[in-house]
Parts: sequence; C-alpha cells; structure tokens
Amino acid sequence: MGVRLFERSSRRVTITEAGTLLLAQARELLAGSEAFMATARRIRDGETGLLRAALSPDIAGETVAALLTEFQRRHLGLELVLLELTTAQQLARLASHDLDVGIVHHPCDVSGLELGPVLRRELGVLLPRTVAAAELDEVPLSALAGHDLILFPRADAPALYDDLLTACARNGFTPAAVRHGQGASFVHGLLLSADAVAFGPRDTRPEQVHGQRPDSGVVWRPLAGAPLAWRHSVAWPKGRGDAAVKAFTEAATHALRTTADATSDVPSRPLYLRPASEYWL
Repeated sequence: MGVRLFERSSRRVTITEAGTLLLAQARELLAGSEAFMATARRIRDGETGLLRAALSPDIAGETVAALLTEFQRRHLGLELVLLELTTAQQLARLASHDLDVGIVHHPCDVSGLELGPVLRRELGVLLPRTVAAAELDEVPLSALAGHDLILFPRADAPALYDDLLTACARNGFTPAAVRHGQGASFVHGLLLSADAVAFGPRDTRPEQVHGQRPDSGVVWRPLAGAPLAWRHSVAWPKGRGDAAVKAFTEAATHALRTTADATSDVPSRPLYLRPASEYWL
C-alpha cells in the first residue's frame, strides 16, 4: 500500500501512525468482505436471489394466488419470476437452463429432472346444460358418444394428449372430432355452439371461472368411475434442488391441495413415456 503499517523489532510489534489512521477503514473492508461472502453463500444455497418458475395454463387463478402467498411466507428473501408455460415449453426451458423449476403434467419426459410429490386432480366433464348427459349425477364416458371434444393443442403435452384419448377410447368415447382450445371464454363458446364437451377438474366449474355465471348454459359433472385425471408435480433439473426450489415445491403442493382438490398419487406405472400411444386422432 506504500506506507508502513507496523514497527517491528525482535521484542515487539507496534502499529504506526499510518496504520492507526487506516485501521477503521480496514475493519470496514473486512466486515464488508464477510457480508459479501455470506451473501454469495445464500445465493449458492438458494436462500436469496432470483427463482424462475413456471405453471401450466390450466392452473386456476385461486391456486396461483395461494402459491404466491405461501411461497412469500416461506421465502421472503427471494424474488420469484412466475411464467405461464405449457409442459412442452417448460421441459425445453428446464433442459436449456432458462427455467429453474416448474409444474408439469404427467406423463412427460422426465429424464434429467427431479420431481416433487405427484398429485392427482380428477377430471369431470363440462357440457351444455341442454344435452341428455347433463341430467346425470355422474357421466359415463360412453354417454358422450357423438360429441366433439375440446382439448388443449397436442404440442402442449403430447403424451398427456394421447393418454386422454386412449382412456376415452377404452371407456367407450371416441370423439366425433377434436377441437383445440384453452381459454375459458373460448372453450365456453365452443361448448354452447359446437355440440362439444370438454374435460376439466372441479375448479373449472362455471361458477368458479371468472366471468361465468352458474346459469351460463354450461354444467360440470363428475365422470363415473373417475377414469381421467391430471397428474402434476414440481420438476427441476437434477442437482438444482436448493432451498428456493424446496420452498417453491412445498408452496405449490400446498396450494394444489388446498385450492384445487389435489390428492397424493402413487403412479400405477412409471412416469417415463411409453414406447407408443394406443390411440391417435
């Protein structure tokens, strides 16, 4: 530093006047360095910084709000950037490390990923109030024969799309045609005018969807035997499961359980993809 800080002899070491003048600043520098390293450790361990997370478009607003509230309660020091992405988009961004964590639909390609608890949301059917099946307390899939089916685009979650159509075919329902749509208002319009039906969990009932009244002309009914379900879990790249990801996983699981009727699911088969689908349309 160009100045003498200490006077040294064989008997003692004493601080110089220059050293005395620099001592206070030296202590500040050391304290700042320790704080810097502590912050670096918190970022490394996921205790502060930025978490890039995603939800699939079918997650209801009430669940999104509950997730955000619970996450902030668990992890006040972290900034959460929440995106709406399909399962296919999430998998691509997780693979390219442009996303830290997401809620995906199963089945999907989970190679290279770690998963939180798998949760099941049983699907019912949305259908026009005027059709005969709307009078039933529970609707068998076979009772929907002759109707078109409104489904999300296949590119959003190809394996899930094929799984749903396979389950429908096994249970006596082969749609006359498949129409693609996701937005609540768009699907509602198709239901009323296109002789079509759609699948959705209990939180997609007309009275729970923003802008729709209970007398909107569309009803939700459970499916007999509960043959269809969404299966979700939080997913993140292997080795990325730090405190932030853990907090998001816990918050998402809690929100789905408390607001979306999600229950624990023990898969009857592995979560990786089957070699081929049984049914294509």
